Formats: sequence, structure tokens, C-alpha cells
Amino acid sequence: MLMNTHEARLDGLRKELKSRGLDGFVVPISDEHMSEYVGAYAQRLAWLTGFGGSAGTAAVLAEKAAIFVDGRYTLQVRQQVDGRLFDYQSVPATSVSAWLGAEAPEGAQIGYDAWLHGKPWVDAVNKALSAKGGRLVAVEGNPIDAIWADQPAPSLAPALVHGVEYAGVSSEAKRSDVAEWLTARGLDAAVVSALDGVAWLLNLRGSDVDRTPVALSFVLAHADGTAELFIAEQKVTPELRAHLGNAVTIRPREAFVPQLQALTGKKVAVDPERSVQAVFTALEGAGAKVVELTDPTVLAKAVKNPVEQAGHRAAQARDGAAIARFLHWLSVEGPKGGETELSAAAKLQALRDESPLLRDLSFDTISGAGPNAASPHYRVTEESNRRIEPNSIYLVDSGGQYLDGTTDITRTVWIGPGEPSPEHKDRFTRVLKGHIALALAVFPKGTVGSQLDSFARQSLWQVGLDYAHGTGHGVGSFLSVHEGPQRIAKAAGGQAGTAQELLPGMILSNEPGYYKAGEYGIRTENLVLVERREFPWQDGEYFGFETLTFAPIDRNLVDCSLLTRDDLAWWNAYHAKVFEVLAPQLSGEMRAWLKGQCEPL
Repeated sequence: MLMNTHEARLDGLRKELKSRGLDGFVVPISDEHMSEYVGAYAQRLAWLTGFGGSAGTAAVLAEKAAIFVDGRYTLQVRQQVDGRLFDYQSVPATSVSAWLGAEAPEGAQIGYDAWLHGKPWVDAVNKALSAKGGRLVAVEGNPIDAIWADQPAPSLAPALVHGVEYAGVSSEAKRSDVAEWLTARGLDAAVVSALDGVAWLLNLRGSDVDRTPVALSFVLAHADGTAELFIAEQKVTPELRAHLGNAVTIRPREAFVPQLQALTGKKVAVDPERSVQAVFTALEGAGAKVVELTDPTVLAKAVKNPVEQAGHRAAQARDGAAIARFLHWLSVEGPKGGETELSAAAKLQALRDESPLLRDLSFDTISGAGPNAASPHYRVTEESNRRIEPNSIYLVDSGGQYLDGTTDITRTVWIGPGEPSPEHKDRFTRVLKGHIALALAVFPKGTVGSQLDSFARQSLWQVGLDYAHGTGHGVGSFLSVHEGPQRIAKAAGGQAGTAQELLPGMILSNEPGYYKAGEYGIRTENLVLVERREFPWQDGEYFGFETLTFAPIDRNLVDCSLLTRDDLAWWNAYHAKVFEVLAPQLSGEMRAWLKGQCEPL
């Protein structure tokens, strides 16, 4: 039976839970690999609620239900999810565990899918429920899957070899490093569950998740340098077998749990942030000694080698030219009033598609006109699509997945023909000053992202303003556009990554913003590479940022009276470099337009 309304789906889920003797169920955006972006088969929260963001959870009880999102999605969740069906809950002010602890009945049996939740979450919710004599119950088969009649199947697209000309280091060398890491800790094996960790370790890619070039699979890495890859047999090509060689045993995906259960008495590293509860259950049930440690691929993957760095620069130069062509097009077509959020996103994708190295976008383009731009992670749909009106602000946050690098860039543009208001220019310039302050930051070894976050906020704070998202996230190398463990954000709430020291070779975004609900949003984003800085008198190691992204920033929105001499020097040097990188890729009218955009302020 097809359930065509979210009310019918919620009712269907409650009936299914009742038939299983459960008092509730928790539905996250997640998959068996704790992925941020998931395949269509795993979009259970979107199917149940209508919510289209990339982070959120619903909790369903017999009489009430709630949806939990963070500050990025405060507006979006209200636009997409029926408030009569789901109460809106804001994270981290509250949590699923706190809400269930307060709302679940005495002795409640709350179902959860152990393949979709991490151990820390399970422990926290069990603790909250136990105060009322309740507990979490791992379900056999997800109840959403039981009622979702037209649920897509997991992708069976082939896994692809990622050549060493892009990866920079062979899979054998990477597995050898992991083996050394295991031996040094007296461990026998490590579970690699995260799809980007598998992809990085084995130098393979795939097309199983929209916008992230990964293949659905697990790895068991062993202390002797061998590994076992668990993957659907239909996904394995002769090229992949030859690439992996004899030291990697390829097994069917269904063999993963039996192989975990065969590790009786072995010491196995499992990352509680990246492996689901089901992995812990299988190992502990078999008598393996589980050691909770961060997956050894995480930090190694974050520190890009010289080949990856060079590839990223090449990808950025290519991407910047597509952005420049788009911004030129927008400067001509925008003021005519005939374009929409969807038509602009389609134009930008068409310009990126001209590169033979492009494999996908790196996320769904955030194409926000006027008030829609006030949602930091807005995703345009046919229903929400707005006209890009003359004399308004338009924000576009987008990126590409190129074979040699992953890009992510945001530009905020004034659509003429009139002039922006003093408020628009003030807010834009304060965001710009924060972006420049972070771009110019120099810091000693040992500095963590949270120590730099206020650099990007200081100009907004001075007039009582702020933004409700982090300032910077890590970025992969033809992998996830959001990559840990590094990030730049407020330290409050113990968010993962803000305690990771920044190391040379890490790529991060620099993206302060400002959002006025119901009116407009502003964000300026470039990617940066952590690099060493040398001073003749320095004590210890110092680092700074190399800016990797090159595309003009809208000079029409700048209030020069707010800029310091250092701000102006950065702007002029940056735009000179933009012209140097992009002009050879442009010609005629476009090149002339770029020259005008890159003139000194």
C-alpha cells in the first residue's frame, strides 16, 4: 500500500510499532556507515516527515512525535515538516535522549535500528529511559522499511579504482601505516565503517551516495597489512580485483557480521563515532575485546599529501572559472528578473559539467533568493523555488566533485540594477572582515579550530550579531565535502572536531555568514589549506592558511569605510590572484568583466 501523505506514513509506522509491542521508534538520517549524506534507500526521515536537510532525527511515540534539528535547519524544518504531526526541537538545546526521558511512558520499550545509531547515542538514550524503567530495543528489520512500499534498493553500481596519480599514495602503503598503528597498540584488527575511510584506504571510489563518490562497503584491516573488503558482489569489477591484489580479500557484504563474530579473543579497534551499535554488538557477543579508538584512517585522510594538494589547486582553478562564467551570466541576466533559484542552479551545473573531470556536484546547490537565503542550508525544490528579483540579495553555495579534488564555494551577490541598502553593505562587509581575519590568521602548532572561530565572528559581535553555524569544516580529496576530524566552530557543546589541532595539509572551509530571517542571507566561503609559516625569530612551529578558492567577491556590497588597511591589502591581493588564475581560462566579454571585478578597491 502506497502511503502518500506524511500523516498516513506516521499512522502506518505507529500501527507497525504496536504490532511489534514497541512504544516508540527513533528515525535518524543515517545509514550502516554513519554517513552524513545517504543513499536513496536510507532516506527514511525524509520519507516519514518531509524534511530534506542532511542532519536530523525524529522520535515517534504512540501519541506524540518530535523532530530534532540544529540551528542550520530552524527555518527549513518549519517549511517542510507539518507542525501538527511533529513538535520542532532544537539541538543542542535539547536532545532525543532528553525528550524521550521526559515524554516516554513508564517502562517504555523504544525501538531503534542498531545499524543506524552509534554506541554513544545508544548509551545516552538508554540512560535517560532507565530512569523510568524503560529501555531501547534493537529491532529485527527496520519498521520504516516494512511500510515503505516503493523504497529504493541500495545501489549496485560498480566500485571504481582511484588511481595513484590522484591519490598520491598506494593502498598498500596506507594499509602498511594502519598495520603499524595496530601493532604499536597491541591490536589485531580495526573496523573501518565510514565509507570515505574505506574509499581512502583502498583507493577506490563509487557512485552509491548522491554527491559523495563512495561505494557501500566495510573493511576489516589487519595488523599484518592485509584487509578484508565486504561489498556486494555485483559491484566488483575485474579492474577492482586487479587493483586490490592478493592482500585484500573480497567478501560478500553479508559476510561482514559472521567475520566479526569470528574474531573471538582478538583485540579489535572500533571507532564509536563512525561505527554503528550493531558492530559493537557482533564483536562483544563473540567475545572479542573491543578497544574504542578513532578510526586510524581519519587523521591520515585529513592531512593531504602533495599530490592531493596539487590536484585540489587544479580543481579549484577549473571550478573558479565555472563560477566566474556563472557570476558574469548572473550580472547580465539577474537584473532582467527572468531567472529563478532553480534556473540559476541549473546554469551553474551546466557550466561545471563542461569539465571532463567533473563526476558530480559535491552537494545539492544552495541557491537562495531573498528570504530563502536566510536558511543557511536551504535546498531549493519546485515548491520553494523563488524568482531572483532585481534589487535583492542572492546567495549561492555550491561545489563540484572532480577526479582531482572536491570544491565548495559560497558567493553572495547583489542583483541590480539599483544599489544595496546601507544595512546590506554593513552586514556583508562585517562577514567579509571575519573571512579576511581568518584567512590572515597565523597560529602556533597545537592550535585547535575553536581557538580561531572568534576571528571570523568578531566584526559581527561588535554590533551584537552572530550566525548559528560553524565557521569551517574539513574537505576531502574527491571524497566527502564535509570531512573530519578538523573543524572551526565554537567549542560549546563539545562538538567533535573543535578539539583537533590543525595540521599542515588539512583543508578547511572559511565561511562566516549573517542571516536575517524572512529577508536575506549572506555568506562568503573559500577553502583554505593549513601551511607552515616561517619567521626569522620564531619560537616553535607556526602555521597559517593558503587560500585555495579563486572567484571574485561582489564589490557592490562592500562598505570600504569599514575596511582596515590590512583588509584592503588582502582584498586587492586576493583579486589580483583571482585574475591571474582565471583570466587565462576566459576570453572576450567575460574576461573584460572579470578584469573589472578584480580592479583594486
